[in-house]
Amino acid sequence: MSGANPFGQFEKTFSQAGTTYKYFDLASIDSKYDQLPYSIRVLLESAVRNCDNFHILEKDVQSILGWSPALKQGSNDVEVSFKPARVILQDFTGVPAVVDFAAMRDAVLDLGGDPEKINPICPADLVIDHSVQVDFARTPDALTKNQTLEFERNKERFTFLKWGAKAFNNMLIVPPGSGIVHQVNLEYLARVVFENDTSDGSKILYPDSVVGTDSHTTMINGLGVLGWGVGGIEAEAVMLGQSISMLLPEVIGYKLEGKLSPLVTSTDLVLTITKHLRQLGVVGKFVEFYGPGVAELSIADRATISNMCPEYGATVGYFPIDENTLGYMKQTNRSEKKIDIIRQYLKATQQLRNYADEAQDPKFTQSITLDLATVVTSVSGPKRPHDRVSVSDMPEDFKSCLSSPVGFKGFAIAPEAQSASGEFQWDDGKTYKLQHGSVVIAAITSCTNTSNPSVMLGAGLLAKKAVEKGLNILPYIKTSLSPGSGVVTYYLKESGVIPYLEKLGFDIVGYGCMTCIGNSGPLEENVVNTIEKNGLVCAGVLSGNRNFEGRIHPNTRANYLASPLLVIAYAIAGRVDIDFEKEPLGVDASGKNVFLQDIWPTRSEIQEVENKHVIPAMFQEVYSKIELGSQDWQTLQVSEGKLFSWSADSTYIKRPPFFEGMTRDLPKLQGIQTARCLLFLGDSVTTDHISPAGSIARTSPAARFLSERNITPRDFNSYGSRRGNDAIMSRGTFANIRLVNKLVAKTGPRTVHIPSQEELDIFDAAERYREEGTPLVLVVGKDYGSGSSRDWAAKGPFLLGVKAVIAESYERIHRSNLVGMGIIPLQFLAGQSAETLNLTGREVYNIALPESGLKPGQKIQVEADGTIFETILRFDTEVDITYYKNGGILNYMIRKMLS
Repeated sequence: MSGANPFGQFEKTFSQAGTTYKYFDLASIDSKYDQLPYSIRVLLESAVRNCDNFHILEKDVQSILGWSPALKQGSNDVEVSFKPARVILQDFTGVPAVVDFAAMRDAVLDLGGDPEKINPICPADLVIDHSVQVDFARTPDALTKNQTLEFERNKERFTFLKWGAKAFNNMLIVPPGSGIVHQVNLEYLARVVFENDTSDGSKILYPDSVVGTDSHTTMINGLGVLGWGVGGIEAEAVMLGQSISMLLPEVIGYKLEGKLSPLVTSTDLVLTITKHLRQLGVVGKFVEFYGPGVAELSIADRATISNMCPEYGATVGYFPIDENTLGYMKQTNRSEKKIDIIRQYLKATQQLRNYADEAQDPKFTQSITLDLATVVTSVSGPKRPHDRVSVSDMPEDFKSCLSSPVGFKGFAIAPEAQSASGEFQWDDGKTYKLQHGSVVIAAITSCTNTSNPSVMLGAGLLAKKAVEKGLNILPYIKTSLSPGSGVVTYYLKESGVIPYLEKLGFDIVGYGCMTCIGNSGPLEENVVNTIEKNGLVCAGVLSGNRNFEGRIHPNTRANYLASPLLVIAYAIAGRVDIDFEKEPLGVDASGKNVFLQDIWPTRSEIQEVENKHVIPAMFQEVYSKIELGSQDWQTLQVSEGKLFSWSADSTYIKRPPFFEGMTRDLPKLQGIQTARCLLFLGDSVTTDHISPAGSIARTSPAARFLSERNITPRDFNSYGSRRGNDAIMSRGTFANIRLVNKLVAKTGPRTVHIPSQEELDIFDAAERYREEGTPLVLVVGKDYGSGSSRDWAAKGPFLLGVKAVIAESYERIHRSNLVGMGIIPLQFLAGQSAETLNLTGREVYNIALPESGLKPGQKIQVEADGTIFETILRFDTEVDITYYKNGGILNYMIRKMLS
């Protein structure tokens, strides 16, 4: 199907140390190349290099070349295909991908092929970082205890992933306890420029780019690597060498000028930018940073800004590569030879940025400016990451939040209850008091900040000064330090600040996302009882990127994002409504008041320590052993075979039924006859409504399934932890309590089995239909599948027996995911809907597919109890049709491997 690259004449070469390097000279394709934003140049290079007129069309190249500031999303949308250079996964979202690859090997064997041909075609890295929890804190053995519990809870998943690490080529699996996926990506995995062997002995160079199954994949844009988060199906498609579809984005130029104050951190800067861009509105757009102020920021500072891209809503927050980028590569132990080749390639392709040179500034859709000198010390909260508050305004802001109506900035505490408090006794025999604003969790956590030596060493220096002044932290506050990689621990130890952090209770508790993703662990029972009994709005302070209500801990109704330095400062203060300028943190040995300004280190102090202690040898030491893992990981016993030994008793890992009954030959194209409507839905049904997420309700089909296998509710765990078991996930599909199904009277995960008129849980109704041999359809309104892309939002309906969806419109990526699972997306004609056609969802549906073959966008006739109407077949490309004929993208790849 694919052909020769029509842009081969633009391939150029250079030689270095006896090696010939090839690259595509993009500037020679079009004279306007130098006006394109640097982020768009990465898309262009990928399209030119991969153009085969099947997955990537010449039209895609011309569309990207035609990017202009006049492009406006929603009015003149342009869809293009993109092949990222690699994929990155974390364990929660990565397990289903590895499960699918293992099942594909079984299918290839069953069909008489070589199962070892099934490997990621595109490099894939999986970092296990989402499983560790802060069960223990403020003790020297907290790290060991937490990691031991992590292995006890996740042994099945870890065993499976360790097997995958050995069984698959082109896939690196980083063991638990190594760090956070995005920090490991920044410090070790990122190539910046790829260098691949070719058949003639030369090497081809091209920009690193990545998609990942975590929204904060965007952090890598700080290193000049274009990357963003996608759903599992798109990630698997890229791993299998396929392209993904995207809308050519508007690009917002964000100009940075001036310098930061010596007392301001990168966290303060990112919270300022997040609020600014949220107000501007950049959802679905690229943000590209430029201006002389960028050169003042370290790569870690830039990565902090790129990390919070999901919070300000953009697809990417991109920092083009400059000499600072190459300096960071040297600092993190990338080889001098590699860096020299990267520099030469970037210069040849006009992708090396000089932020001081205005002549290099490209054209943008819109430009906005921030003077770095205007940034002040800040936090964000109490419920959203873009609600920035300057620290000087915190006392009044928190007071206002208490009395304001319930909302993002309000708790609706009655005036007479605002002075409420409660006392409890601690293990030390002393009595302590909690009130509104009391800090009960203080966590230095998340790759957003732990990847940045300046704020981590700053926190260490602040802790040192605090201890030397005689300050301490109340014993009931759950303090924790979870570094994003072993390198952080290394330089904190070398700089001598670890003992001071430990003295204040910030012992290392684990290497993973931890408190930032809600793995904060339990609070002591007497603290919880005091909070609940007195209706207190107590606080968590964390150096993370998200603080949505209920995310950090059920008993911290107010949660503030802050720099690691401020996390310690608020922990010492014990409350978030302190006025640091007027109120002391405590007194020193001589009885003199100690204010925050007395212990706050300057940027120059921090820089001096960083220059001395953050060195390449640390990165070499840590990452040379990255695949080794802990003793627990090393002693995990796994089979050596290339095929996984599935356990029928496992409730975590199960062979999915996607390939049951599959043959070498394509199945005959058939319409859908005598189908029933499983769900009759309205507008804006999101992937959160569809995809299983969160805790497993005790009355749900998934809970019944687990209970039948003698698993107690205490051990149900979450849907996220059981993503590798389709029996759990199919039972959790459409299990959202806020689902509005017009076939039933009440909101919730229920539907009607039409033939019997019996109301059932959605899974149970689907099972009844399956037993009867009845195919299913969904009839829905506008924007079906909006929200974050989730693989189980397409896999789940497929397993329930859904063969087609009839909608007024689709979210773009979800439509693609449905096709990837072999589900037909049909769209009502303009002006038509279920309502205008008087459909009720209780009809029998017949969908006719033409015998002569399918064409993108053709009209398809649907008959529903005598009502005949036409729909648009939302197979938008020939690739879509190829996937559908094969039964989905995974089936297509299996047959491709057999040919």
